[in-house]
Amino acid sequence: MNTAKTAFLMIILTGMFVLIGYGLGGESGMITAFGLAFAMNMATYWFSDKIVLAMYRAREVDEATAPRLYAIVRRLTERAGMPMPRVYIIPQAGPNAFATGRNPKHAAVAVTQGLLSILDEEEIEGVIAHELSHVRNRDILIGTVAATLAGAIMILARMAQFAAIFGGGDSRGRRGSGIGLVFIAIFSAIAATLVQLAISRSREYQADASGAKLSGNPEGLARALAKLERWSQRVPVEANPATSHMFIVNPFSRQGLMTLFSTHPPIEDRIERLERMRFGG
Repeated sequence: MNTAKTAFLMIILTGMFVLIGYGLGGESGMITAFGLAFAMNMATYWFSDKIVLAMYRAREVDEATAPRLYAIVRRLTERAGMPMPRVYIIPQAGPNAFATGRNPKHAAVAVTQGLLSILDEEEIEGVIAHELSHVRNRDILIGTVAATLAGAIMILARMAQFAAIFGGGDSRGRRGSGIGLVFIAIFSAIAATLVQLAISRSREYQADASGAKLSGNPEGLARALAKLERWSQRVPVEANPATSHMFIVNPFSRQGLMTLFSTHPPIEDRIERLERMRFGG
């Protein structure tokens, strides 16, 4: 199912590239954009995990450099019958975590230094179980693809806006329609965001449930989510908006109507579901 979702995502985002390319440069711009989109799709599939990890200056650790974290990851992967992923620490005080990679054999789990500072072992185990569930559920590829391609869409959308402001034209010398370019830019940015929203909300509930079962301790994950939500509002991760859906808690605060456009379900709802699991509900 997630393989089909990834293919569909690539088709949608490729279409956005082509649409913006046409708005920027007519038919020649459309052809150029299609070639760029094809190259980006290939690069994203093979290297998106490295791109995201490099974006956050994550450093790989092992049993010698991070014994507690590494032991938790190894214990849970053995329990799940999964290959051992690469383990990374992000040098940021804001507490958060994410998983990335194209499949369970090529996966990575990354946590921030701040997360390790505020959570106890049961809570860390809950977070890691959640992230390993993303790996086992095979939804890490689509999340990473969405992160890198949505970021590229936003860059192209800004280019279209600048072209409209400065009177961009197509390859035949005709002036492009400023209104049309602005419409393309706005539509593409909104569409990229909607793709992220569609991917993220349901998979977070699923990963919470799977992670709680893997760790055998729904309360540990529930406590971790509550702490992460509270601390991330005070010490947020310095995150790229295109990658916000990858984190276990949203690195950007949303209140009121803005929660409708959040890449994550409300923490209160997630904790309530975990509490029902704890009491057999």
